[in-house]
Amino acid sequence: MTINEIQDELIEDFGFYSDWMEKYEYIIQLGKELPLIDEANKQEQYIIKGCQSKVWLFPEMKEGKLWFTADSDAVITKGLVSLMVKVLSGHTPKEIADADLYFIEQIGLKEHLSPTRANGLLAMVKQMKLYALALQAKVS
Repeated sequence: MTINEIQDELIEDFGFYSDWMEKYEYIIQLGKELPLIDEANKQEQYIIKGCQSKVWLFPEMKEGKLWFTADSDAVITKGLVSLMVKVLSGHTPKEIADADLYFIEQIGLKEHLSPTRANGLLAMVKQMKLYALALQAKVS
């Protein structure tokens, strides 16, 4: 699936829930399904700066595609990083760097996250795109 197809699917999934408590529960559930980062990669260099909670994000190139594993010490944050991993993992660095992540606004995350969580989400997006840009430059 393309990044946009995955985003469209998430927008549809979130549309099934009528209130934000249900949506938060869905985000927490996604966090429980997150492919976990290897304990050996839970190092300072993989912590996302700008998140109030600890969030580790490990990038790995396989066959021209960038794959992410992640973890967090907070359930909502773990769910948020799992959303980002679900959307961006398994694509080329160029696709990730060029991605317009419209789903964040369309599912209502911007207005329903606390300012610190919203900043953390932006930090996740920024870090994933930075990894993609760095790896794209390395490949070129």
